Amino acid sequence: MARKKRIRQDQAPGSGAQPVAGPHVAEQQPQARAAAARALPREAGSGAIAAMLAAIMFLTPALGVPHEEMLQDTLKSIVVAFAGLGAALLFFWQQRSRREALRWHALMWLPLGLMAYALGSMAWSHTYLAGTEAIRWFLFGVLLWLGLNTLSRERLPLLAWGVHAGAVVAAFWAALQFWVDFGLFPQGPNPASTFVNRNFFAEFAVCTLPFSAMLLARARRSAYLALLAASSALVIVAILMTGARTALVAMWLQLLVILPLLAWRYRGQLPLGTWDMRTRLVAAGVLVATVVGLGLIPTGNARIAEEERGLTALERGFGRTGSIAANDASLGIRMVMWKATARVLQARPITGVGAGAWESEIPLFQDEGAQLETDYYVHNEYLQLLAEYGLVGCLFLIGLAAYLLTAAWRTLKASGAEAQADAPWRAVLLCSLLALLIVSNMGFPWRMATTGALFALCLGALAASDARLGFAGRTAAAGLGWRPAFSRVLAGFAIAAIALAAFITERAAASEQRIVRAAKIALTISGSGDPNHPKWNKIKSEMLKLIRDGVAINPHYRKITPMVADELAKWGDWKNATWIWESVLGSRPHVVAIMCNIARGYASMGSMGEAMAYLERARAVQPRAPAVRSLEVVLLSRTGQEARALELARQAIADKVYDYDMVNASFILGWRADDYALAAQAMRLRMVGWPASRIAGYLQLGEMYAQGAKDPEQALASFRQALALAPDADRAAVLQRIPPAYRARLAAPGAPPPESTGQTSASKG
Repeated sequence: MARKKRIRQDQAPGSGAQPVAGPHVAEQQPQARAAAARALPREAGSGAIAAMLAAIMFLTPALGVPHEEMLQDTLKSIVVAFAGLGAALLFFWQQRSRREALRWHALMWLPLGLMAYALGSMAWSHTYLAGTEAIRWFLFGVLLWLGLNTLSRERLPLLAWGVHAGAVVAAFWAALQFWVDFGLFPQGPNPASTFVNRNFFAEFAVCTLPFSAMLLARARRSAYLALLAASSALVIVAILMTGARTALVAMWLQLLVILPLLAWRYRGQLPLGTWDMRTRLVAAGVLVATVVGLGLIPTGNARIAEEERGLTALERGFGRTGSIAANDASLGIRMVMWKATARVLQARPITGVGAGAWESEIPLFQDEGAQLETDYYVHNEYLQLLAEYGLVGCLFLIGLAAYLLTAAWRTLKASGAEAQADAPWRAVLLCSLLALLIVSNMGFPWRMATTGALFALCLGALAASDARLGFAGRTAAAGLGWRPAFSRVLAGFAIAAIALAAFITERAAASEQRIVRAAKIALTISGSGDPNHPKWNKIKSEMLKLIRDGVAINPHYRKITPMVADELAKWGDWKNATWIWESVLGSRPHVVAIMCNIARGYASMGSMGEAMAYLERARAVQPRAPAVRSLEVVLLSRTGQEARALELARQAIADKVYDYDMVNASFILGWRADDYALAAQAMRLRMVGWPASRIAGYLQLGEMYAQGAKDPEQALASFRQALALAPDADRAAVLQRIPPAYRARLAAPGAPPPESTGQTSASKG
């Protein structure tokens, strides 16, 4: 009776009871798990759901936007959202008459906890960013739950094919970008496939290698095996082409250590173990020959060649792997962000700054004197989660780590036919997640649509395996009571969510299209060299309408909007530049550079009160930032306090805290105060720090020496330097800017230096 009672407890879903230790404990554990597995619900839904999940993993990386009016990850987010919600709607429709329980798993609490925190932080932190985070974790939870309830062992190959095919198509685009500068998809650093940035592509591709390896190990026919080996090799070569170092580390770890060990361990459970020598030679030969053959083809992309990081995929991959060092420049930039994030953790260890609010709040925690946003993300998922979610984020990471370690241990200790059958697939899922966790140390793949979806589906497939194998309890799988009404209500909710997604998509696409078009027009006008010509008036009006409409739709779109304002300021249109900057500051209220730009805009329009108010806001955040100190000097000089401005300028140069505006203002102030040594020092600092200004700088120095210092020799030397630096095409224009007496002296080298002409100089004003 006692034995029967223990078995009933083990069969109870969610009981978490363990067999009593005894002489037959090794036999009892598989039996108890088998009983628990029988008590837990089986996979529900048709194969169509699994096909839709596989389609997500194929379409999201394979598709890209062929123009610049929508960001690549916006399209990928659209694919994930609509396909995921569509799969949920189909699932609930199929279960509309179901009364049997469905599956639940403790893993579901991880995204739900973050979603709940994000919804709560909308009330006290950045509402828009927190709302975006809540949607992200909701979709993550949907995919995880669908995977838990639909991904049977028989359906996992379909998911693997979706992952592999998506990686192969994305790798094909990347290879074309590397070899022939294929330009279908606008992007930043090449080759980025359909991902805008090559790091984003590499971080996804390296997580797909375990699925490709599993399909290869399951192949039985030589032709089929050769195709898989060649396509897998293409993905490897594409990762080498990117030179993304964290992805390379994850790839080498898999190819040289983990995947060979898994192949050896599970050789008896996979067709791999039955291959004859000829089949093994075909697999290894095709894989190696394809990697070497494709890896030796030199790039035809001039931008990649200019980086001088290798002209072939192999050279680039090995070279970039060997360049990993503590003093790397990109690591230095990340260290700046990580140190600032550490200050966030010290200041807000419990609550965090709010879901998604790192990019909004980080200026308050930067090093003294910092004035720019270094990036929009920490480039470390763990630090960002802790900084934004506080204690909730910490619990998430602890729960995730505990589960993955437990899952790995269960996989290694698998016993019984069912567990042995599941073990290779569990190893694949864990290997993919390990690669994701590695690249998460230097990037933000959880926030990207493609890698985020893969993350959720891997966890969902592991949770489904737990249920099949009878790992039941509060920290594992359990039954979830169900009624037909639940399916109908949730189907209606899915329809509402799809409608909301359609509305958000339309608004996002409309906003991005208008803002990007406005930015392209602004850059075109600036590139003309004559932005204030009347011929641009009509196009400028169109540009301003586009940017106004785009900002009205989404005032939180801060990535491209400031670019339009920057170009307007160059043309002297301070009024329109200022309101655009103010719209950005309304969403990101602590960005010092934007505050300083607005202050300069108001100062240029004569509104000194508003300018001083923004100066005080900037000073409250970063009083020693170069932009803040130079702005103070400029505003003081414009309000008649030139003596104070000159004192601050002299101190800033002595402290080596200056920017272009500071040294430029110091030059003018020094000239006006007859402090020619300070003026010359400031101008030479400007020419060293901003080499593009050297010709203009020598012309200004020449004017100062001629008109202010009354030093014809120094003036002549400065004008001669300006002329020597001028390209042949610009030489005549530079000569016209030199006073006539000095122009004649430069034309006749034997003539004596001219006396001071007494001409006035526009530079001094």
